[in-house]
Amino acid sequence: MVKHRFNVIESGPSPDEKTTTDDHQASATHNEDVTISNLSKDALEVAATLRTNTISKSVFDGFMRTADAALIVITGIVAYLSGSALDIPPLWQIFALFEASMIGIMLFQMADLYQANALQKVVAQVMRLITAWALVFAALITSLLLILPSAEIPQAFLLKWFVSGAAVLTIFRMVIRGFIVRWTRMGRLSRRAVLVGGGQAAADLIAELERQPNNDIEICGIFDDRSNDRSPPSVAGYQKLGNVSDLVEFARIAQIDMLLVTIPIRAEKRIIQLLEKLWVLPVDIRLSAHADKLRFRQRASSFVGTVPFVDVLEKPIADWDTIAKRAFDIFFASLSLIALSPVMLITALLIKLDSSGPVIFRQKRYGFNNELIDVFKFRSMYHDMTDANASKLVTKGDPRVTKVGRIIRKTSIDELPQLINVLMGQLSLVGPRPHALSAKAENRLYENVVDGYFARHKVKPGVTGWAQIKGWRGETDTEDKIQKRVECDIYYIENWSVFFDLYILIKTPFCLLETENAY
Repeated sequence: MVKHRFNVIESGPSPDEKTTTDDHQASATHNEDVTISNLSKDALEVAATLRTNTISKSVFDGFMRTADAALIVITGIVAYLSGSALDIPPLWQIFALFEASMIGIMLFQMADLYQANALQKVVAQVMRLITAWALVFAALITSLLLILPSAEIPQAFLLKWFVSGAAVLTIFRMVIRGFIVRWTRMGRLSRRAVLVGGGQAAADLIAELERQPNNDIEICGIFDDRSNDRSPPSVAGYQKLGNVSDLVEFARIAQIDMLLVTIPIRAEKRIIQLLEKLWVLPVDIRLSAHADKLRFRQRASSFVGTVPFVDVLEKPIADWDTIAKRAFDIFFASLSLIALSPVMLITALLIKLDSSGPVIFRQKRYGFNNELIDVFKFRSMYHDMTDANASKLVTKGDPRVTKVGRIIRKTSIDELPQLINVLMGQLSLVGPRPHALSAKAENRLYENVVDGYFARHKVKPGVTGWAQIKGWRGETDTEDKIQKRVECDIYYIENWSVFFDLYILIKTPFCLLETENAY
């Protein structure tokens, strides 16, 4: 377990896509919305070293298994194409390839060949690999003798496959080992955790975690609302970096993966107060149960080694779900850009002919985990009448909107450049719409209207979303409208799936026909 090791985060909510204003200069004029960090110098220094993303253990394991299976099949095909004669049916030849890959993955798993720390031990890794690889061929020969007892063992083919496979799999692991050494130094192969609550409970938990083999938890600090006489400034070498309110900002900047709450389960009221502050973060929140000697059903708990935790909240989209959603975005955004490129070119020409100024503008909005991003849109307002922070919502017949602007806003054509944001990884095709920086409902900022407003930033914002297809598209001039919109966003986050995204994507064009509230 690694002992550990900050930038200012800006906050401010905003209205939906049809209620916001244009501004190609938003990036230069949003400074008045910046909130100065309240974090201590120590917390800032620790967070400054944690800006890089971590690599999910399940994704790394999945990549290694997929690569091994592919290499086993490829080396088998190469051995066959090299001229080895096989006196066995073609169907069995295909079966042998997939049998070897499946058995290989299982035996490699049993030999701990997918443990990142084990990959750093070269000699032991190679010996285990060769042994497991030999057992794969023993299983192949056994199955051949059982299924085709009269067939001749293809010795030349199996020898070529064994030697080439062993060489390729070994070289692959040596290459991966180089990356692992580098990633380990950077702290990218660990799960970054913060302890919520200090004192003896934190010391006991740290001791338990440090006793666990293959522990991938990196404790980055401790946060506690209690004074130093009740919660010491340092526990087992880990520093107290602030209180729970500071933790929200720290977790966003340092890209924390997990919050481990050390407060006893019986302190229910205090735990609820903590969760009211922390649930907006895109992190796993787990309640330490080791001190209470409790055990839970697997669905309600998880373990680090033998240390039990109650799973309170989990990241809404993590590990392979993140990869699946990203692949979905790239595929459909690319198709959409190709299909809609004529519409976008014509729109750009009409905007240029209609009024002076740039065709595209960038507007600062809040993205995943409250990170500021530049969102692209077709300009729909007169260049000299823009409002950088959406302090004045767009209304029906708004004189700031151009003739072409009225059309492209009603039809949402002005949003099409955001497909570029999707390909850049700043937006998703489907998600809560990104709001402008300072828009209000009934003269109140959204974060002051909706409790837990920033929980909608636990996922990437989207070009379209559940709120839009449920009819909450257009002006957000009342508190009820933004409340309903955020409720839809939270529902989407809690029920996300690739099929849910596909459903919303299919429904979106039909919902755009309803233009009553879009102007």
